Amino acid sequence: MKIKLVIFDLDGTLLNSIQDIATCTNYALQQLNQPTHPVEIYKNFVGNGIYKLFELSLPKAKRSKENINLMHELFTKSYNKHMTDESKPYEGIPELLKELHQKGIKIAVASNKYQAATKHLISHFFPNLPFVAVLGQRQNIETKPNPAIIQEILNISGVTPKQTLYVGDSGVDMQTAINSKTIACGVSWGFRPRQELECYNPPYIVDNSIELRELIYTAY
Repeated sequence: MKIKLVIFDLDGTLLNSIQDIATCTNYALQQLNQPTHPVEIYKNFVGNGIYKLFELSLPKAKRSKENINLMHELFTKSYNKHMTDESKPYEGIPELLKELHQKGIKIAVASNKYQAATKHLISHFFPNLPFVAVLGQRQNIETKPNPAIIQEILNISGVTPKQTLYVGDSGVDMQTAINSKTIACGVSWGFRPRQELECYNPPYIVDNSIELRELIYTAY
C-alpha cells in the first residue's frame, strides 16, 4: 500500500524544543517558589499535554488544580515569547518535509502541545510548506493517544489509515498509531529512549531522517 500521508508529532520528532520548554516551566516553578529541574528531566515530563507537564513538574504535595492553573498562566506567558529561542528542527527534517511535498505525499502535524504554540512553531520553522493540517491540543478535543486528532486529519486529507504513516518519538505516539490504525514509525532521536518505542512493537523505528526518507519512499 502506498504511503499518501505522513503525520508527524512535533516535540521530539520535528523539533528539538526541550530547552525552551524546560526554561519556561522552570520560570513558572520559580515564580511559585517551587524547586526546578534539569533540562534532561523534562524529556520524561512532556508528551501528554501541557497540564500533565505542570502536574509532573510540581512536587506531589503541590499538585493542586490552583497551582496547575497558575503554572499554565505563567508558562504560556513566557513560552509565547521564548518558544523559538533555542528550539530547532532535527537534522534533515526541513529538507525531508520539502521533498515529501514535492513528491506529492501529504504532510500533517498532530501534537499534544497547545494549538497556538503548535501553529506558531510550524509557521516559524517550516514556512511556506502546505501542511494539510497542523493540529495541537484544543479545548474539548481529547489528546493523544486518543485517536481523535488523527481521525480529524484523515478526514481533512481524504486518506485512509492504511495509507498513512504516523511518526513520533514516544510511547504515546506509538499508542496513538495503534488506536488510529495508522502505520507506526518511531524515531529514536527524540525525547524518549528507544526501549520505550520497542515496547509497542511498531513496524518501523528509524534512527535519522535519511532512514525515514528511505522508508517513506520505499513504501510510496
